Amino acid sequence: MKIFSKQQILAALDDNAALAAVEEAFRRFSAGEAQVAAVGHLGFPDMRGDCHVKAAHIHGDDEFVVKLATGFYGNPALGLPSSNGFMAVMSAKTGETLAILHDEGALTDLRTALAGAIAARAIARNGSKVLGVVGSGIQARMQAQQIQRLLGLKQVLVWSRRPKSASMLAADLQGEALSLTELCARADVIVTTTPSTAPIILNDMIHDGTRIVAVGADSPGKQELETALVARSRIVVDSRAQCVDHGEAGWAVRAGLTQPAALVELGELLNAPIHFAEEDVVVADLTGVAIQDVAIARSVWLRLHT
Repeated sequence: MKIFSKQQILAALDDNAALAAVEEAFRRFSAGEAQVAAVGHLGFPDMRGDCHVKAAHIHGDDEFVVKLATGFYGNPALGLPSSNGFMAVMSAKTGETLAILHDEGALTDLRTALAGAIAARAIARNGSKVLGVVGSGIQARMQAQQIQRLLGLKQVLVWSRRPKSASMLAADLQGEALSLTELCARADVIVTTTPSTAPIILNDMIHDGTRIVAVGADSPGKQELETALVARSRIVVDSRAQCVDHGEAGWAVRAGLTQPAALVELGELLNAPIHFAEEDVVVADLTGVAIQDVAIARSVWLRLHT
């Protein structure tokens, strides 16, 4: 078994290869060509922290991956990153541990951002120009960068509960920090990246035709979008089961406003694109699926191993 450091992992990482691998993993997941373990969650509310344990195997691969990732959202005030963790690459033939990718959360952060960009590309209206970013942490920055890269959006608007952080991120992205109401009014595509446990974006803030990539609700109790907004929308999910259990879609399902059968998995959408009406509000509900971890871990492992 080998242990690879974050520096070694980042040196071996190829963003384009990782993007292609994650997209293909979504396709295969929705085609029934993967097994995904139930997600394990631990919550640390006093420290504004959580821990996820995820595992998956894509049929035919020689490896499977088990991932542990943490998010402690008060860490930046301590001078520490909010994300941490590692991925274990395991043999699907013998069960041996082949490698520990001690990425300190970097691979999880990137695979999440890549999924957001893939979803944004799948749901965005033609002619979209303005990206709205809700949040100002690591994922807000990475989502903005990856979505801009993939969609070519030139104008970026930023809002955060921390105005100073929003201004700094907006400056780095050559964008503009402004109120949430203004952001929702002007943005064609909005990505939400907060650990909120109560709705931030309300139904009456969103005009027809807006496309939303919701990333924050990745564990039980989290919610960024008002339930009425989700119920009003066409909903794309990374995993139907996960999103009903602990995503934005789950709030609408439990309220009896949305049926699980109405949810379209991202992999299904990639395999058979849907033409959304110009006026449709479309929400991509991304809870993070272990097949993303398999895809990005294997893309790095294969480069480190050869």
